[in-house]
Amino acid sequence: MSSRERILGRVRRALADVPDVRQDDTPYEQAVPRDYLREHGSRSVAETVDLLAENLADYRAIVHRCTEADLPATIAGMLAARGSKTVLVPPGLEVEWLAASDAERIADRAESTPHELDQVDSVVTACAVAIAETGTIVLDGSPDQGRRRITLVPDHHICVVRVPDQVVSSVPQALERLDPARPLTWISGPSATSDIELDRVEGVHGPRTLEVVLVDDQDGQASADVTS
Repeated sequence: MSSRERILGRVRRALADVPDVRQDDTPYEQAVPRDYLREHGSRSVAETVDLLAENLADYRAIVHRCTEADLPATIAGMLAARGSKTVLVPPGLEVEWLAASDAERIADRAESTPHELDQVDSVVTACAVAIAETGTIVLDGSPDQGRRRITLVPDHHICVVRVPDQVVSSVPQALERLDPARPLTWISGPSATSDIELDRVEGVHGPRTLEVVLVDDQDGQASADVTS
């Protein structure tokens, strides 16, 4: 038996209980039951946000929590603490977010080279959705998030998440909000990899430092920072 026949045999066995659906009948997506859990456990909105912060910190991201009014000062403080003199800005990012910072704004341009992007100290973006159970931030290339490469090349990424509007519990809930035709970037903590001896190296496939700002204007009071 060839490798091809083995693989096709495994596929047939895996699909043995799937109805034989014709092109003009029920679509495959509806023919296969997807009755898995949409989320694990029952949590309040506040508990879901706390879980997101906990899992982000567990992935060694640095988490800040503030109100909408405090966001410009929070971002300015983060940039100043890192000594960032330049910050990459997506075209649709809210101008007010950087109003308190003196860092030079660098526009997201198609003609920017990887070397030019590598010279930028920091990048600030919004996000499409954040997943509490996995501690994942998803970007979809919208104007306030910019091109995928601007969050992969610079060494420091500040990502703003609106709470609770952009926070969901689980991956299935996130997928319902996302357009699969868009360039989705899924981020679970700073970029990291390990060699055969399990030595961890950060910054290989993306930013070495990820800071996430959870912006909540519901209670009118900033929460304490959560750091890894």
